[in-house]
Amino acid sequence: MGLSAVGFLVVSSAVTMSAPFFLGQVIDTIYTSSSADFSSSLTSLCIMLAGIFLCGGAANAVRVYLMQVSGQQIVRNLRESLFSSILRQEVGFFDKTRTGELINRLSADTALVGHALTDNLSDGLRSVAQAAAGVSMMFYVSPSLATFVLMIVPPMAGLAVIYGRYLRSISKRTQDSLAQATQLAEERISNLRTVRAFGKELSEVQKYAGKVDHVLHLAKKEAVLRAGFFGASGLSGNIIVLSVLYKGGLLMASEHMTVGELTSFLMYAFWVGISIAGFSSFYSELMKGFGAGTRLWELVERKPEFPLNEGLVLKPEHLKGALEFHNVSFAYPTRKDAPIFEDLSLSVPAGSVMAVVGPSGSGKSTLVSLLLRLYDPDSGMVTVDGHDIRDLNPYWLRSHIGTVSQEPVLFSCSIAENIAYGATDPSRVTPQDIIRAAQIANAHGFIRGFPQGFDTVVGEKGVLLSGGQKQRIAIARAFALDAENEFLVQEALDRLMEGRTVLIIAHRLSTIQSADAVAVLDQRRVVECGRHAQLLANQDGLFRKLMEKQAFPQSEQREALSK
Repeated sequence: MGLSAVGFLVVSSAVTMSAPFFLGQVIDTIYTSSSADFSSSLTSLCIMLAGIFLCGGAANAVRVYLMQVSGQQIVRNLRESLFSSILRQEVGFFDKTRTGELINRLSADTALVGHALTDNLSDGLRSVAQAAAGVSMMFYVSPSLATFVLMIVPPMAGLAVIYGRYLRSISKRTQDSLAQATQLAEERISNLRTVRAFGKELSEVQKYAGKVDHVLHLAKKEAVLRAGFFGASGLSGNIIVLSVLYKGGLLMASEHMTVGELTSFLMYAFWVGISIAGFSSFYSELMKGFGAGTRLWELVERKPEFPLNEGLVLKPEHLKGALEFHNVSFAYPTRKDAPIFEDLSLSVPAGSVMAVVGPSGSGKSTLVSLLLRLYDPDSGMVTVDGHDIRDLNPYWLRSHIGTVSQEPVLFSCSIAENIAYGATDPSRVTPQDIIRAAQIANAHGFIRGFPQGFDTVVGEKGVLLSGGQKQRIAIARAFALDAENEFLVQEALDRLMEGRTVLIIAHRLSTIQSADAVAVLDQRRVVECGRHAQLLANQDGLFRKLMEKQAFPQSEQREALSK
């Protein structure tokens, strides 16, 4: 389709640029033909020109259609490739990249790049072809006049290069700002129930208005650049025409040009001026496409750290479900200075039910992430039936693990901003107010343990926090948290656990009483492991102390994993 479009482009451009020459012939025929053959010569010449123009119009129409269809096909393929690349990235990539930014790349950036590579490219090639043909014909008609009027082209070319560099930079900044605005809108709309519950509609509108105001500010800068450049290019076109009239008039006076030749030359100069303006627009849109496409290409070409569907697949008869954590050390990629595990070991026999408990932030949810191979441990290994999960096919592994989870919704901002969100006017909330709310929710201890404290960014929907930590922050935000019906949830889990290897990650003691064993996490490792009754009998054990201090909140997050 692309080659066909180029062919029709050549035909339509050739017809367009032949028009001034033939029209010049018509004018000279009018001036020089005798009365005897004037009518027949003029009639035949005009009929021939009408046929040529008809072919040119049809070729141009087909060109536009083919480029439109090609453009939509390119955008479609680009979006599919980008979406496929995004879904293949490791989980750590999404900890650092917000959903709204990715959505903007999929929608706005792909459309800009698609336009730059199809419609805009076609128009640009047309302008280049017409300008080249026009300049060639100008030299054919009158070399001296062409040399005189084209002295303005080199300065305009230099101005175009400078303009393009600035426009590319501003376009990239504009797309980044638009991505931030899209991210804010996507997150607030997807969490509308939380926004509505706290009556934040108007304040969120103001935040979004601030984001789009910045986009408008950058767009105004771009408008100033475009206005200056297109004003200069339009001025150059008019100067070219004026130069043709001045110099051409002198040549006619000295009988070095005929009226038809001057008319042809003037029309070629006019078309060259239009082509320069078209090329300026093409260059402008191309630079915008490059600016928008910089990060888009980075996403398309980015190689995920983990394979998606490669590795060993165990036969069904060999899959028993024995899980083992061997001397595992781990810290999240975005918080390498805050390790979660150090030399942790835990064994879950096949077909058993293991409950994992511990203080908030001790790493219970992280065990699940490592088992699912959402992250790889920094040292040590996780095995399934003796096989290192790094050797197993991740797609196959996750397809044999069922996950049941419950968690509150947090915004992708700092802990302090999330807590202040519950206030009537967050701008009036003092740091002391935030600390007091965190203390009431039993969240102050683990927040203070983070390197950045209350300024720690929790990631989109609190993805960088454990389940218990998210719940406590949500409690601090609202001073209340709805509890699930414990009996109904436990009954469903009991049915799910039959005949499976199960990890229960719980914050309520009632969910672990029927477990075969209980592992207690603290100080980045397993400090106790045994039957529920045995752990309760240990007067000096952490499990007994947690129960005595009632450190478990009234609601829970649990994740049950089974083969």
